[in-house]
Amino acid sequence: MTFLEIAALTAAVVNFALAVFVFWQNPKALLHRAYLVWGLGVVLWNGSALVMMSEVSPERALFCAKLLQLGLILAPLGLFTTSVLIARKPIPKLPFGLFCALHVGFVGSLFSDWFITGVRRIPHGYWSIPGPLFWAYTVSCTALIGGSIVVLYRAQKDAQSLQRIRIRAMLLAIVLIATAGTNDLFPILHPVSNPLYPLTNVPFYPLGNIAACVYMTIVAYSILQHTLLNVHVTLIRVVAQVIRVGFLVLTGLCQLLIISAIAPAKFSTFALFCALGVLTASAVIASVFLPRIFGSGGAETFERKLLGDSFEYQDKVRNFISVMPWYADLDALMRDLHEIFVRSLRIESYQIILRDEMKRTFAPFRSFPEEPASPLPELLPHSPMLRFFEWGKGEYIALQKHQLRSATNSVEREAGKQLEDFGAQFCFPLTSQSEPFGLLLVGKKTSDEPFTATDINLLVALVKNLSLVVNQIQLKSQILQSQELDLLGRMSRGMAHDLNNLLTPVLTLLQIAFETKEPFDEELLPVALRNIKSMQAYIREALFFSENLRLDLKLGRLDLVVQRSVELARAGRKKEVEVISVTPGEVLVQMDEVLIQRLIANLISNAIDASRPKSQIHVHLERLGQLDELEWVRVRVADQGEGIPKENLSRILKPYFTTKNRGDENRGFGLGLAISRKIANLHGGNLSITSVLKKGTTVHFDLPIRQPTNTSPPPVALSA
Repeated sequence: MTFLEIAALTAAVVNFALAVFVFWQNPKALLHRAYLVWGLGVVLWNGSALVMMSEVSPERALFCAKLLQLGLILAPLGLFTTSVLIARKPIPKLPFGLFCALHVGFVGSLFSDWFITGVRRIPHGYWSIPGPLFWAYTVSCTALIGGSIVVLYRAQKDAQSLQRIRIRAMLLAIVLIATAGTNDLFPILHPVSNPLYPLTNVPFYPLGNIAACVYMTIVAYSILQHTLLNVHVTLIRVVAQVIRVGFLVLTGLCQLLIISAIAPAKFSTFALFCALGVLTASAVIASVFLPRIFGSGGAETFERKLLGDSFEYQDKVRNFISVMPWYADLDALMRDLHEIFVRSLRIESYQIILRDEMKRTFAPFRSFPEEPASPLPELLPHSPMLRFFEWGKGEYIALQKHQLRSATNSVEREAGKQLEDFGAQFCFPLTSQSEPFGLLLVGKKTSDEPFTATDINLLVALVKNLSLVVNQIQLKSQILQSQELDLLGRMSRGMAHDLNNLLTPVLTLLQIAFETKEPFDEELLPVALRNIKSMQAYIREALFFSENLRLDLKLGRLDLVVQRSVELARAGRKKEVEVISVTPGEVLVQMDEVLIQRLIANLISNAIDASRPKSQIHVHLERLGQLDELEWVRVRVADQGEGIPKENLSRILKPYFTTKNRGDENRGFGLGLAISRKIANLHGGNLSITSVLKKGTTVHFDLPIRQPTNTSPPPVALSA
C-alpha cells in the first residue's frame, strides 16, 4: 500500500467518522445536516480515489470515477450551507436554489457521457476524462467555494475572539483543500500519460487526499478544542489518553512512510503494517502501565495546546461547582474560587462586585490583582450592564469587539462598551430570583488564548451556583445579625428591668437617710443589702455568659461531683423536696470539676423551684457507651413539677428568658440554663430538655469521657 493510498484511506475513514459524529450530536439541526452532506462528499471522493489508485480494470475505475465526481458535486453544496450557517447569515434562497438545481442536473449527467467520458491511467492511478458539463461544474464549484470563503472571511472580522478562531480554522481547511483540489485538476487539463508542471520538469503529484487528511485534522481539532459547529465535547481522561496514543502512532506512521518512500524495495506493505501494529501496541501498553513515559516540561505546553487541558481543568471546575453548596464561609469560598480562576482557568484578572443592601449601591467585593492599576468606575443601579440582566436578555455580556452578532438594542451596545471601562472581556450576573445582586467581570487569559465555548459554559454554570451560595451565606449572615440584635435588645430590656427593681429599695433607703438625716431604716437596710448582693450575682453571671472561658480540664470522678452537688442541694433546700441520686459507681471523666458542679447545682436548683412540696427529684448518672469513637456519659435531672408550656420550651435555653417572675427574691435572671448549656458545650457535650405539663421536666446533659482534639458532635441534639 503506497503513501497516497494510506492517505486516501485515512481521509475517508476519519472524515466519515467525523461527519457521523457531528450529525449524531443534533440530527435535527440544519447546520449538522449540511456538514453531513459536505463530509460524505469528501468521503466519496477519497474512498473512490483509493480504488482508482490500485490495480483495477478500466470499467471498475470508471464506476469509481463517477462516485468520486458525485462526492465532488455534493461537497460544495454542503460546504456553502455550512459556512453560511456558521457565519449566522441567511441562506440566499433563489441563488442557492439555482445552484442546487444545477448540481442535481450534474448528478443526473453522471449516468451519461456528458460529465465523464472515460478514464485514463497515469503513474498515480486512473484519472477522469471530462465531458462538456464538467467545465460547467468547475465554474459552479469555484463560485460556491469562493462564496464560502468570502462569507467566512467577513464573519471572522466582526466575530468575538471566542468564535474567530473557529472560523479561521474553517477558512484554513477550505483554502487548503481547495488549493489541493485545483492541483489535482492538472492531469485533466493536460491529458498526457506523464504530466509535468508547466515550465518545470517536476512530475505531477496528487495532493488532494493528503490535504483531506490535514483538513480533517484541522476540523477535528476545532470540534474538540473550540466547539466548531456548536458541538460540545468533554474530553475525559480516557479520550485524552487515546489522543496521546493516536498522536504517537501518527508520528510513527509518518516516519515509516518516509522510510518506505526512500527504500520501497526493502520495505513491503506487510512490514509497514507490522511495524505500525507493534508501535500502536507499545504505545497503548506504555500509556497504561507507564503514564509518565510521555514526558513533561516543554512537551506539556504542546500537549496543553493540543488537548486544551479539557480533561483536567473541566474536571476541576465541575468538581468545584458540585461542592459549592457545602460552603458556609464566604472567605473560604472566595479563596477556592480564586484558585479555580487563576490556576485552572488561567484568568489574568477578575472582579466580583456585590450590592450593598444598606446603601443600595454596588461596590467591589473581590478583585485580582488585589490593587487594580486604576480605580474602578462607579457602577450605578441603572447602569447598562445591570439593566441588560434585569431584562433577562442573556447569561453573559461580551465586550463589543468579541461579539459575533451585532447588538440587538441600545442597552446591549452600551453594556458591551461599559465592559471596556472595567477592563473586562466578559460579564456574568449574580442573581437572586432573576434580580442581579452582583456581577463577575472576567479579563483575558494569561496565555492570550481565546475563551472557548466550553470555558463560557463552565463559567455560566459556576456563576449560577455561586449566586445561590453567596445569596444563602448573605441571608444567613443577615439572620444571625438580626438574631444578635434581637438578643441584645432583650438582654438590655431584661437587665434594665431587673437592675431597676433591685436598685429601687437601695435608692429609697438613701433618699430617706438623706432627707431625715437619721440612721438607716432597720427594715429597708436588709432589703438594700440583699439587692446589692443580687446585683453582684447578676453581674457575675452576665460576665460568665459573655466571656469565652478556658476549661481547667482534669481527669476526675463525675460520680463524686454528682453526689456533692446533691448534698449541697439537700442542705440548702427551702422546700420539702426529696433529692434522690443514682450513680453506677466510679466514673472517670476529663472535665472542669468546678464548672460541672455548678452545672449540676443549677439544674437541681431549678428542679427544686419547679417542684411541689413533698415531691421527688431524681438525679441519675449513666454510661451511654461508645459513639463516634468516644465514650459518653449522661447526667439526668428529673422533677415532678408543673412542667413547661410548649410555647416556652423552645425559648427556655435562650439567655434572659425566665418564668420566675414572682418578686425580687425568687425572680430569675434567665441565665441559669443558658450558662448550664454553655458549660456543657465547652466540654464538647450538649444539654437537652423535655417536659410534660402537670407531670414534670427532665433536663439531661451528655459529656465525652475524654476530650477529643476536635470536638465531636454530641450523641443527642437539643429537643423540644
